Amino acid sequence: MEKSKLVKANEKIADAVVGGYKKIEEGVVGCYKKIEDGVTGAFKKVEDSFVGKFLTHEGETVEDAEKRLAEEQAQREASEKH
Repeated sequence: MEKSKLVKANEKIADAVVGGYKKIEEGVVGCYKKIEDGVTGAFKKVEDSFVGKFLTHEGETVEDAEKRLAEEQAQREASEKH
């Protein structure tokens, strides 16, 4: 059965609308991702700076201090459960 011109036109319009929504969605999601990455990166820099200034022991790197702090936190959480 052959589709009428009206049905074909309606399908073309629907495809255009869906395509437009897809482009908008991709733009919004892409913009959100850039903002999220920027905020996360800035937070990590502030965190590293804080750890470097206030939480490192003498001769300890920031990475070593973060590992040590994570281990200490895990131990505290494990002891709270018992």
